[in-house]
Amino acid sequence: MRFHKLLTLIGASIILALLLSACGGETEPEVVEVTRVIEVEGETITEVVEVTRVVEVEGEAEEEMEESTLDRVLREGVIRVGFANENPYAFAQPDGTLSGEAVEVAREVFARMGIPEMEGVLTEFGSLIPGLQAGRFDAITAGMYVNPTRCEQVLFADPEYTIGDALIVEAGNPLDLHSYEDIAANPDATVGTGAGYLENDFMLAVGVAEDQIVNFPDDPSGFAGLQAGQIDAWTGTRPTLLQMLEDAGTDDYELADPFTQPVIDGESVQNYGAAAFRYEDETLRREFNANLEAVKAEGMLIELIGQFPGFDEGALPGDTKAEDLCPDAYAGIE
Repeated sequence: MRFHKLLTLIGASIILALLLSACGGETEPEVVEVTRVIEVEGETITEVVEVTRVVEVEGEAEEEMEESTLDRVLREGVIRVGFANENPYAFAQPDGTLSGEAVEVAREVFARMGIPEMEGVLTEFGSLIPGLQAGRFDAITAGMYVNPTRCEQVLFADPEYTIGDALIVEAGNPLDLHSYEDIAANPDATVGTGAGYLENDFMLAVGVAEDQIVNFPDDPSGFAGLQAGQIDAWTGTRPTLLQMLEDAGTDDYELADPFTQPVIDGESVQNYGAAAFRYEDETLRREFNANLEAVKAEGMLIELIGQFPGFDEGALPGDTKAEDLCPDAYAGIE
């Protein structure tokens, strides 16, 4: 009888183990202690026995969640930024330190976000958006203009400045160029600008012929082309051109003042510049915007951009948002 009861209890233990293992999914063996009370020939005996159960390992059946760019840069304390070495927007100083209007704004904003270090990745301007999309860097801090075409490719932060274009010409402005329309009206005039610069679109829109436009990799090479007589004028943003003339230290060239901004679709073009992020990094962009708004509210933005030529009170963007400039592309984006 006693032997029979022991066999019965052993069987019950096996059943208990099987019940404990009924968890389903991906499993792993686990040894657990079970307390049981049995009666043998009138005596009550309490025993602690070890049984093996098979349990699902929590989390192994789920895919590990991918770390967001915001989480990664916060964890690492460093963010990689793409720039095109365009003074005064973003450039490397002789000691390798990054500076420029866009850089200083981004540095302050990222610091407020808890990201104390920026690592610059030098890229030709026309390769900045492809480089961002390919993951070579986490953001573009190059003073890039916000426009609908670019808004289809990247997620701009809110503007940090507004500015117009200008022309550098030989002293005395021998061709009397004061607008892109003037260039279009003189088929013998040639003008240079950077590859990928928005000025290409502006000039084509007002009638400048393609064979009048010469693209250069960057501003220094373009100014060298102007000095070599390869072009009659160089165009870009007014702050950039003021800085180029200051760096050149020559009286042989000047700004074509006054300069009339191009009129496209009945409206005078006014440019707004901002940092840019990948579409999948909406949370990173949202945090950037929140801290940029705090910088503006504190009156600190003019202190940051005002360090550089061409950026004065008139360059402040006011309440303009990226969504105002790209309502179709950014519809529904917070």
